[in-house]
Amino acid sequence: MKKLLLASVAVSGLAFAAPAHASEFDLTVGGYFKGYGAFVNQDTANNADTASVDILRDTEIHIGLETTLDNGLTVGAWIELEADATDGATTANESYAYFSGDWGRVNFGYEDGAAYLLQVAAPSADSNIDGIRQYIQPFVTSGNMDGVRLDYDMVTGNGKNDKLSYLSPIISGFQFGASFTPDSTGAAGDLGGVFNDTDTTLADTANVINETYEIAARYEGQVQNVGVIVGAGYSHGSQENTDTAIDNRKAWNIGLDLDIGPFGVGASYSEDNNAEDGTGVNAGDNEIFVVGVDYTTGAFKLGASYYNNDDKSTNGVEYDRYTAGVTYEYGPGMTFRGSIQQLDVDNVIGTNSANGTAVLLGTQVNF
Repeated sequence: MKKLLLASVAVSGLAFAAPAHASEFDLTVGGYFKGYGAFVNQDTANNADTASVDILRDTEIHIGLETTLDNGLTVGAWIELEADATDGATTANESYAYFSGDWGRVNFGYEDGAAYLLQVAAPSADSNIDGIRQYIQPFVTSGNMDGVRLDYDMVTGNGKNDKLSYLSPIISGFQFGASFTPDSTGAAGDLGGVFNDTDTTLADTANVINETYEIAARYEGQVQNVGVIVGAGYSHGSQENTDTAIDNRKAWNIGLDLDIGPFGVGASYSEDNNAEDGTGVNAGDNEIFVVGVDYTTGAFKLGASYYNNDDKSTNGVEYDRYTAGVTYEYGPGMTFRGSIQQLDVDNVIGTNSANGTAVLLGTQVNF
Protein backbone atom coordinates (compact mmCIF):
# COMPACT_ATOMS: atom_id res chain seq x y z
CA MET A 1 0.00 0.00 0.00
CA LYS A 2 1.33 3.38 -0.97
CA LYS A 3 1.53 5.67 2.02
CA LEU A 4 2.08 9.39 2.30
CA LEU A 5 5.41 10.23 3.95
CA LEU A 6 4.67 13.14 6.22
CA ALA A 7 7.77 13.82 8.26
CA SER A 8 10.67 12.55 10.35
CA VAL A 9 10.18 12.92 14.09
CA ALA A 10 12.55 12.43 17.04
CA VAL A 11 11.51 10.07 19.84
CA SER A 12 11.51 11.89 23.18
CA GLY A 13 9.72 11.84 26.52
CA LEU A 14 6.79 14.18 27.03
CA ALA A 15 8.32 15.72 30.12
CA PHE A 16 12.00 15.58 29.28
CA ALA A 17 14.27 17.00 26.60
CA ALA A 18 15.30 14.66 23.78
CA PRO A 19 18.66 12.94 24.28
CA ALA A 20 21.53 14.19 22.19
CA HIS A 21 21.58 11.10 19.98
CA ALA A 22 17.85 10.36 19.67
CA SER A 23 16.93 8.11 16.76
CA GLU A 24 14.85 9.69 14.03
CA PHE A 25 11.71 7.86 13.00
CA ASP A 26 10.00 8.12 9.63
CA LEU A 27 6.30 8.78 10.17
CA THR A 28 3.84 7.46 7.60
CA VAL A 29 0.09 7.90 7.48
CA GLY A 30 -2.10 5.88 5.12
CA GLY A 31 -5.20 3.77 4.98
CA TYR A 32 -8.10 3.02 2.69
CA PHE A 33 -11.74 3.73 1.91
CA LYS A 34 -13.92 0.93 0.54
CA GLY A 35 -17.37 2.14 -0.50
CA TYR A 36 -20.17 0.31 -2.35
CA GLY A 37 -23.70 0.74 -3.53
CA ALA A 38 -25.55 -2.55 -3.05
CA PHE A 39 -28.80 -4.01 -4.36
CA VAL A 40 -29.81 -7.12 -2.39
CA ASN A 41 -32.75 -9.44 -2.94
CA GLN A 42 -32.99 -12.12 -0.27
CA ASP A 43 -35.30 -14.27 1.82
CA THR A 44 -36.21 -13.24 5.33
CA ALA A 45 -38.46 -14.71 8.01
CA ASN A 46 -41.13 -17.10 6.64
CA ASN A 47 -39.27 -17.10 3.29
CA ALA A 48 -40.65 -13.69 2.27
CA ASP A 49 -38.67 -12.00 -0.50
CA THR A 50 -37.28 -8.54 0.20
CA ALA A 51 -35.22 -6.14 -1.88
CA SER A 52 -33.15 -3.25 -0.60
CA VAL A 53 -30.64 -0.67 -1.80
CA ASP A 54 -27.97 0.53 0.56
CA ILE A 55 -24.48 2.02 0.84
CA LEU A 56 -21.82 -0.14 2.49
CA ARG A 57 -18.35 1.01 3.49
CA ASP A 58 -15.23 0.17 5.44
CA THR A 59 -12.53 2.74 6.26
CA GLU A 60 -9.24 2.47 8.13
CA ILE A 61 -6.45 4.89 9.03
CA HIS A 62 -2.92 3.50 9.31
CA ILE A 63 -0.05 5.11 11.25
CA GLY A 64 3.51 3.83 11.11
CA LEU A 65 6.83 4.78 12.71
CA GLU A 66 10.13 3.25 11.59
CA THR A 67 13.86 3.79 11.92
CA THR A 68 16.98 1.78 11.10
CA LEU A 69 19.84 1.90 13.61
CA ASP A 70 23.54 1.99 12.79
CA ASN A 71 23.82 -1.72 13.62
CA GLY A 72 21.24 -2.55 10.92
CA LEU A 73 18.32 -3.24 13.28
CA THR A 74 15.01 -1.81 12.02
CA VAL A 75 12.59 -0.77 14.77
CA GLY A 76 9.03 0.32 14.14
CA ALA A 77 5.46 0.55 15.37
CA TRP A 78 2.21 0.10 13.47
CA ILE A 79 -1.34 1.20 14.36
CA GLU A 80 -4.54 0.59 12.39
CA LEU A 81 -7.66 2.53 13.36
CA GLU A 82 -11.19 1.51 12.38
CA ALA A 83 -12.99 4.67 11.28
CA ASP A 84 -16.41 3.04 10.81
CA ALA A 85 -17.07 1.55 14.24
CA THR A 86 -20.77 0.89 14.87
CA ASP A 87 -20.83 3.05 17.99
CA GLY A 88 -19.27 6.03 16.20
CA ALA A 89 -15.96 5.67 18.04
CA THR A 90 -12.59 5.08 16.39
CA THR A 91 -11.13 1.81 17.64
CA ALA A 92 -7.73 0.16 17.22
CA ASN A 93 -7.71 -2.74 14.79
CA GLU A 94 -3.97 -3.39 15.19
CA SER A 95 -1.31 -1.95 17.48
CA TYR A 96 2.16 -3.49 17.68
CA ALA A 97 5.91 -2.89 17.59
CA TYR A 98 8.27 -4.77 15.30
CA PHE A 99 11.98 -5.48 15.01
CA SER A 100 13.62 -6.76 11.81
CA GLY A 101 16.97 -7.48 10.21
CA ASP A 102 18.73 -10.09 8.10
CA TRP A 103 17.64 -12.67 10.69
CA GLY A 104 13.91 -12.08 10.13
CA ARG A 105 11.20 -10.09 11.89
CA VAL A 106 9.52 -10.07 15.31
CA ASN A 107 6.07 -8.56 15.94
CA PHE A 108 5.06 -7.73 19.52
CA GLY A 109 1.55 -6.56 20.35
CA TYR A 110 -2.02 -6.66 19.03
CA GLU A 111 -1.71 -8.27 15.60
CA ASP A 112 -2.58 -11.33 13.50
CA GLY A 113 -0.52 -14.46 13.99
CA ALA A 114 1.76 -16.42 11.70
CA ALA A 115 -0.99 -18.80 10.54
CA TYR A 116 -2.78 -15.83 8.93
CA LEU A 117 0.23 -13.75 7.90
CA LEU A 118 1.60 -16.59 5.77
CA GLN A 119 -1.80 -17.94 4.63
CA VAL A 120 -2.37 -18.34 0.88
CA ALA A 121 -5.56 -16.86 -0.59
CA ALA A 122 -7.43 -18.11 -3.65
CA PRO A 123 -8.15 -15.67 -6.52
CA SER A 124 -11.35 -13.68 -6.03
CA ALA A 125 -13.99 -11.73 -7.92
CA ASP A 126 -13.54 -8.78 -5.54
CA SER A 127 -11.20 -9.31 -2.60
CA ASN A 128 -13.37 -7.06 -0.41
CA ILE A 129 -16.42 -9.26 -1.02
CA ASP A 130 -15.13 -12.82 -1.46
CA GLY A 131 -11.48 -12.58 -0.41
CA ILE A 132 -9.60 -14.21 2.43
CA ARG A 133 -10.98 -11.53 4.76
CA GLN A 134 -14.47 -10.19 4.01
CA TYR A 135 -14.70 -6.42 4.51
CA ILE A 136 -18.13 -5.93 2.90
CA GLN A 137 -21.04 -8.29 3.73
CA PRO A 138 -24.04 -7.40 1.53
CA PHE A 139 -26.60 -9.72 3.10
CA VAL A 140 -28.62 -8.41 6.02
CA THR A 141 -29.40 -11.46 8.11
CA SER A 142 -31.25 -12.37 11.28
CA GLY A 143 -31.50 -15.25 13.72
CA ASN A 144 -28.44 -17.50 13.77
CA MET A 145 -27.04 -15.77 10.64
CA ASP A 146 -26.84 -12.33 12.26
CA GLY A 147 -23.42 -10.79 11.75
CA VAL A 148 -21.94 -13.84 10.01
CA ARG A 149 -18.76 -13.12 8.03
CA LEU A 150 -18.17 -15.49 5.14
CA ASP A 151 -14.40 -15.42 4.87
CA TYR A 152 -11.56 -17.83 5.63
CA ASP A 153 -8.78 -15.89 7.32
CA MET A 154 -6.87 -18.08 9.73
CA VAL A 155 -7.82 -16.35 12.97
CA THR A 156 -10.38 -18.79 14.37
CA GLY A 157 -9.89 -19.46 18.06
CA ASN A 158 -7.25 -16.77 18.37
CA GLY A 159 -7.62 -13.75 16.11
CA LYS A 160 -6.05 -10.39 16.79
CA ASN A 161 -4.83 -10.61 20.35
CA ASP A 162 -1.65 -9.50 22.07
CA LYS A 163 0.99 -11.94 20.86
CA LEU A 164 4.63 -12.48 20.00
CA SER A 165 5.38 -13.60 16.43
CA TYR A 166 8.52 -14.47 14.49
CA LEU A 167 8.77 -14.51 10.68
CA SER A 168 11.93 -15.89 9.11
CA PRO A 169 13.72 -14.21 6.20
CA ILE A 170 12.72 -15.51 2.75
CA ILE A 171 15.30 -18.07 1.64
CA SER A 172 14.97 -19.51 -1.89
CA GLY A 173 11.28 -18.60 -1.79
CA PHE A 174 10.59 -20.28 1.57
CA GLN A 175 9.44 -18.49 4.71
CA PHE A 176 8.46 -19.83 8.12
CA GLY A 177 6.66 -18.29 11.07
CA ALA A 178 5.53 -18.95 14.63
CA SER A 179 3.36 -17.10 17.14
CA PHE A 180 2.53 -17.30 20.85
CA THR A 181 -0.60 -15.76 22.37
CA PRO A 182 -0.64 -15.94 26.19
CA ASP A 183 -4.36 -15.08 26.50
CA SER A 184 -6.64 -15.81 23.54
CA THR A 185 -9.62 -14.16 25.29
CA GLY A 186 -7.77 -10.85 25.64
CA ALA A 187 -8.76 -7.52 24.14
CA ALA A 188 -6.60 -4.78 22.68
CA GLY A 189 -4.73 -2.81 25.30
CA ASP A 190 -5.72 -4.69 28.45
CA LEU A 191 -5.85 -2.15 31.28
CA GLY A 192 -4.50 -2.32 34.80
CA GLY A 193 -2.09 -5.21 34.22
CA VAL A 194 -4.88 -7.81 34.27
CA PHE A 195 -3.48 -11.21 33.29
CA ASN A 196 -6.76 -12.56 31.92
CA ASP A 197 -9.84 -10.58 30.84
CA THR A 198 -12.21 -13.06 32.43
CA ASP A 199 -10.16 -13.74 35.57
CA THR A 200 -8.31 -11.02 37.49
CA THR A 201 -6.17 -13.55 39.37
CA LEU A 202 -3.09 -15.35 38.15
CA ALA A 203 -5.13 -18.55 37.72
CA ASP A 204 -6.38 -19.44 34.23
CA THR A 205 -10.12 -19.54 33.64
CA ALA A 206 -11.65 -23.00 33.47
CA ASN A 207 -13.04 -24.14 30.11
CA VAL A 208 -11.61 -21.17 28.21
CA ILE A 209 -8.84 -21.23 25.59
CA ASN A 210 -5.86 -19.37 27.02
CA GLU A 211 -2.44 -19.99 25.50
CA THR A 212 -2.40 -20.40 21.70
CA TYR A 213 0.53 -21.50 19.55
CA GLU A 214 0.77 -21.08 15.76
CA ILE A 215 3.18 -22.31 13.12
CA ALA A 216 3.09 -21.66 9.37
CA ALA A 217 5.16 -22.06 6.21
CA ARG A 218 4.91 -20.52 2.74
CA TYR A 219 6.70 -20.83 -0.61
CA GLU A 220 6.65 -18.39 -3.53
CA GLY A 221 8.55 -19.08 -6.75
CA GLN A 222 8.53 -20.10 -10.40
CA VAL A 223 8.19 -23.65 -11.68
CA GLN A 224 8.58 -23.85 -15.47
CA ASN A 225 7.13 -20.37 -16.07
CA VAL A 226 4.27 -20.98 -13.66
CA GLY A 227 4.11 -18.75 -10.61
CA VAL A 228 3.53 -20.90 -7.54
CA ILE A 229 2.40 -19.86 -4.06
CA VAL A 230 1.72 -22.62 -1.54
CA GLY A 231 1.37 -22.45 2.21
CA ALA A 232 -0.03 -24.06 5.33
CA GLY A 233 -0.65 -23.08 8.94
CA TYR A 234 -1.65 -24.69 12.22
CA SER A 235 -3.09 -23.19 15.42
CA HIS A 236 -3.36 -24.94 18.80
CA GLY A 237 -5.22 -23.38 21.73
CA SER A 238 -4.71 -24.95 25.16
CA GLN A 239 -7.53 -25.65 27.58
CA GLU A 240 -6.16 -24.53 30.94
CA ASN A 241 -7.59 -25.57 34.29
CA THR A 242 -10.41 -27.41 32.55
CA ASP A 243 -12.92 -29.33 34.68
CA THR A 244 -14.82 -31.00 31.83
CA ALA A 245 -13.88 -33.38 29.03
CA ILE A 246 -13.13 -30.76 26.35
CA ASP A 247 -10.54 -30.97 23.60
CA ASN A 248 -7.96 -28.29 22.92
CA ARG A 249 -8.80 -25.85 20.11
CA LYS A 250 -7.18 -26.95 16.85
CA ALA A 251 -7.35 -25.28 13.43
CA TRP A 252 -5.31 -25.63 10.26
CA ASN A 253 -5.26 -24.38 6.68
CA ILE A 254 -3.59 -25.15 3.36
CA GLY A 255 -3.66 -23.10 0.17
CA LEU A 256 -2.33 -23.08 -3.40
CA ASP A 257 -2.27 -20.28 -5.98
CA LEU A 258 -0.96 -20.68 -9.56
CA ASP A 259 -0.28 -17.87 -12.04
CA ILE A 260 -0.09 -18.94 -15.69
CA GLY A 261 0.45 -15.86 -17.85
CA PRO A 262 -2.60 -13.61 -17.36
CA PHE A 263 -4.57 -16.41 -15.65
CA GLY A 264 -4.70 -17.26 -11.97
CA VAL A 265 -6.26 -20.27 -10.29
CA GLY A 266 -6.14 -21.37 -6.68
CA ALA A 267 -7.85 -23.05 -3.77
CA SER A 268 -7.86 -22.98 0.03
CA TYR A 269 -9.07 -25.49 2.61
CA SER A 270 -9.30 -25.07 6.38
CA GLU A 271 -10.70 -26.89 9.39
CA ASP A 272 -11.43 -25.82 12.96
CA ASN A 273 -12.63 -28.24 15.65
CA ASN A 274 -14.34 -25.40 17.61
CA ALA A 275 -13.50 -27.33 20.75
CA GLU A 276 -14.72 -24.60 23.11
CA ASP A 277 -17.51 -22.07 22.74
CA GLY A 278 -17.13 -20.17 26.02
CA THR A 279 -19.56 -22.38 27.95
CA GLY A 280 -17.51 -25.54 28.22
CA VAL A 281 -19.39 -27.26 25.37
CA ASN A 282 -17.88 -28.68 22.21
CA ALA A 283 -19.40 -26.63 19.40
CA GLY A 284 -18.67 -28.88 16.40
CA ASP A 285 -16.31 -28.81 13.44
CA ASN A 286 -16.16 -26.08 10.82
CA GLU A 287 -14.80 -26.86 7.32
CA ILE A 288 -14.25 -24.23 4.61
CA PHE A 289 -13.33 -24.82 0.97
CA VAL A 290 -12.68 -22.01 -1.52
CA VAL A 291 -11.70 -22.11 -5.19
CA GLY A 292 -11.17 -19.10 -7.45
CA VAL A 293 -9.96 -18.02 -10.88
CA ASP A 294 -9.04 -14.66 -12.41
CA TYR A 295 -7.82 -13.13 -15.67
CA THR A 296 -5.88 -9.86 -15.97
CA THR A 297 -5.77 -7.73 -19.12
CA GLY A 298 -4.39 -4.22 -18.86
CA ALA A 299 -6.13 -2.31 -16.08
CA PHE A 300 -8.94 -4.89 -15.85
CA LYS A 301 -9.13 -8.03 -13.75
CA LEU A 302 -12.03 -10.47 -14.10
CA GLY A 303 -12.58 -13.07 -11.41
CA ALA A 304 -14.92 -15.70 -10.03
CA SER A 305 -15.00 -17.83 -6.89
CA TYR A 306 -16.94 -20.54 -5.08
CA TYR A 307 -17.08 -20.65 -1.27
CA ASN A 308 -18.41 -23.54 0.84
CA ASN A 309 -18.66 -23.32 4.61
CA ASP A 310 -19.91 -26.43 6.41
CA ASP A 311 -20.43 -24.90 9.83
CA LYS A 312 -21.43 -27.63 12.26
CA SER A 313 -20.71 -25.24 15.13
CA THR A 314 -24.03 -23.48 14.39
CA ASN A 315 -26.13 -26.65 14.47
CA GLY A 316 -25.51 -27.79 10.94
CA VAL A 317 -25.71 -24.71 8.73
CA GLU A 318 -24.01 -24.91 5.34
CA TYR A 319 -23.26 -21.86 3.18
CA ASP A 320 -22.64 -21.93 -0.57
CA ARG A 321 -21.62 -18.66 -2.22
CA TYR A 322 -20.96 -18.00 -5.92
CA THR A 323 -19.36 -14.70 -6.94
CA ALA A 324 -18.28 -13.14 -10.25
CA GLY A 325 -16.88 -9.66 -10.75
CA VAL A 326 -14.51 -7.22 -12.41
CA THR A 327 -11.97 -4.71 -11.06
CA TYR A 328 -10.66 -1.71 -12.99
CA GLU A 329 -7.62 0.29 -11.83
CA TYR A 330 -8.28 3.92 -12.76
CA GLY A 331 -5.29 5.35 -10.88
CA PRO A 332 -2.47 4.38 -8.51
CA GLY A 333 -4.12 2.68 -5.54
CA MET A 334 -7.62 3.42 -6.93
CA THR A 335 -10.06 0.85 -8.32
CA PHE A 336 -13.65 0.58 -9.47
CA ARG A 337 -15.25 -2.75 -8.56
CA GLY A 338 -18.43 -4.54 -9.59
CA SER A 339 -19.70 -8.00 -8.66
CA ILE A 340 -22.74 -10.23 -8.46
CA GLN A 341 -23.14 -12.82 -5.74
CA GLN A 342 -25.49 -15.71 -5.00
CA LEU A 343 -25.72 -17.09 -1.45
CA ASP A 344 -27.52 -20.32 -0.56
CA VAL A 345 -27.97 -21.36 3.06
CA ASP A 346 -29.11 -24.86 4.01
CA ASN A 347 -30.70 -26.01 7.26
CA VAL A 348 -31.18 -22.58 8.79
CA ILE A 349 -32.69 -22.77 12.26
CA GLY A 350 -36.34 -21.75 12.42
CA THR A 351 -37.80 -19.61 9.65
CA ASN A 352 -34.83 -17.28 9.11
CA SER A 353 -32.90 -17.55 5.87
CA ALA A 354 -30.21 -15.66 3.98
CA ASN A 355 -30.70 -17.14 0.51
CA GLY A 356 -30.42 -14.33 -1.98
CA THR A 357 -28.62 -12.36 -4.68
CA ALA A 358 -26.50 -9.23 -4.27
CA VAL A 359 -25.21 -6.79 -6.92
CA LEU A 360 -22.46 -4.39 -5.79
CA LEU A 361 -20.77 -1.42 -7.47
CA GLY A 362 -18.07 0.49 -5.64
CA THR A 363 -14.61 1.91 -5.35
CA GLN A 364 -11.53 1.44 -3.20
CA VAL A 365 -9.09 4.28 -2.60
CA ASN A 366 -5.77 3.54 -0.89
CA PHE A 367 -3.94 6.55 0.47
